[in-house]
Amino acid sequence: MTDASVKEKKLLDKIIRDEAEVSSDFRKANAFTGTMTALWEMWAEFHHEWKRITVASLITPFLYMVALGWGLGAMINTGDRPYIDFLVPGLVAMAGMNNGFTSVGMSFSTQRLYERSFDQVLISPTPLPSYIFGKMLGGALRGMYTGVLILLLSLIFGTSINVNGWFFLLMLLNGMVFSALGVLAALLAVTHADISRFSTFVIAPMTFLCNTMFPVDRMPVVVKGIINVLPLTHASGGLRGIAYGGGASWVNFVVLAAYAAAFMILTSIVLVKRRNL
Repeated sequence: MTDASVKEKKLLDKIIRDEAEVSSDFRKANAFTGTMTALWEMWAEFHHEWKRITVASLITPFLYMVALGWGLGAMINTGDRPYIDFLVPGLVAMAGMNNGFTSVGMSFSTQRLYERSFDQVLISPTPLPSYIFGKMLGGALRGMYTGVLILLLSLIFGTSINVNGWFFLLMLLNGMVFSALGVLAALLAVTHADISRFSTFVIAPMTFLCNTMFPVDRMPVVVKGIINVLPLTHASGGLRGIAYGGGASWVNFVVLAAYAAAFMILTSIVLVKRRNL
């Protein structure tokens, strides 16, 4: 092999390595961009309407604390703790579920069905899993925002609960589960009203049954078995365990992480099929 051929081969190898590095950097930038795009969309919406969002987030928990905490709570036996201490972690779990699902599902279905702005994401090189993750994270942060407001509001009602880093981690996982479910529901929805119907059949039952406002110990065995596999049950039970000073079971974290991963994978599959149509 001549010296010229050796030089050409080295130059070609260098070009190939440089292209591989650029391609790798481009993929990393795209993944980051997809997440940030989704987060920016949700931040823009929140920044524009944060006052109304804050007020609306406090009304329902306040009514629950008054009607149940001060009213019916006196007749509910929750062991050696006041009923309000039992109720608040359940309300925090509900807030993560409702805000995560609604903030993502409603806005995303509008983008997809009416504004058609989501079509631009589909035709762009944005990695869809990173975009979905951004939606999940944004919805979870909305849920955590409402959860913190509920914790502050509960101080007026004389609650005495423990809050630490594990508490907030469980709030984040809970919000990500239902944000991912919101994305999936918005993708499957034919009309905007389908999101409300999905909420009626899936979200509303969990609101009342999943260990949020009353213990499920006295329920029939079959019903209790079904309730115990639902994600909100693990969120409310784990948050309550931490709030009581004991700590959440590792099962709560694993189940919520598994639900979040499963919903994200399902959503990614649906999105990839839509992009390839």
